[in-house]
Amino acid sequence: YKRQLMNIFSVIYRYHLLKQMSPEQREQEVPRVVIFAGKAASGYWVAKQVIKLINSVAEVINSDEEIGDVLKVVFIPDYSVTAAEVIIPASDISQHISTAGTEASGTSNMKFVLNGGIILGTVDGANIEIGEEIGEEQIFFFGCLAHEVEDFRHYLRFNQPKPDSALQTAFDMIQRNTFGDAQLFQPLIDAIMRGGDVYLLSVDFPSYIEAHKAVEAAYRNHDEWVTKSILSVARMAKFSSDRSIQEYAEEVWNIEPQPVLNCGL
Repeated sequence: YKRQLMNIFSVIYRYHLLKQMSPEQREQEVPRVVIFAGKAASGYWVAKQVIKLINSVAEVINSDEEIGDVLKVVFIPDYSVTAAEVIIPASDISQHISTAGTEASGTSNMKFVLNGGIILGTVDGANIEIGEEIGEEQIFFFGCLAHEVEDFRHYLRFNQPKPDSALQTAFDMIQRNTFGDAQLFQPLIDAIMRGGDVYLLSVDFPSYIEAHKAVEAAYRNHDEWVTKSILSVARMAKFSSDRSIQEYAEEVWNIEPQPVLNCGL
């Protein structure tokens, strides 16, 4: 439901666009490094296939001399707190792109914003609370809303609409064996086109691509970007662990602060 498959599909589409450009046009593009990190449960076959696709796409893009440093893809295995301490402060954009209504909360988006990152995400989980505090204009929101999800799922259960042209382009590149044996990845495409698209990738993909365009336009305006980052950090006080613990103490645990005795230590 966190939809990193949608993320890698967007990377493939971006790669396609870059390959259509002249060297001069590519020089005008904003360079991107797309970092994936995570783990797949031992029995979660689909997650393993997504990770395989990410690494196969990375291998092709990162070795493409025409593309150079305009686009790079990295997958960091064995994601941990130690890795996060390096990745989070280095990130300009934090993508939290779960299907609306599926993320209970999420805290990594809080960590990214507290470190100056800007969210590109759906109206879901803690993205909503963060938007209420820092201002929705500081977040690049996209996608359907939670109350619309079941209607879309019902429609897709009985219909197979033609995918958006950008998403179809990503499918076509995979099916042409651009990233290795297409048969390995066909089940991922089939889950969207023939399996009811439970997580609504086909529904949200067009607005996801438009959100990426908005990110790029904002990043080109240095003052606007820095303003977003500073305002986001400055308005994140609500997500302090001190505030959270105090609220639990007062409203859940019903305990009061006690003085710490001096034991001569």
